[in-house]
Amino acid sequence: MATKSSHASSRTSPKAKRKIHKVMKEHKSGALKSGSGGKVKSRKQAVAIALNEARKSGAKVPKKKKS
Repeated sequence: MATKSSHASSRTSPKAKRKIHKVMKEHKSGALKSGSGGKVKSRKQAVAIALNEARKSGAKVPKKKKS
């Protein structure tokens, strides 16, 4: 029986997945910029930006993890 690699991904809407995919492709090509205008080099920072943009667009994204 196949298992899901991450149950959080099942709670993410298709709209959010498209947005995240777009931002991560920007990061991979080196075109993603941070709020201050500098290039984003960290994958973790790129994921954070992608989730933030998806939330702003009104897509269903799981809540932020508490630290």
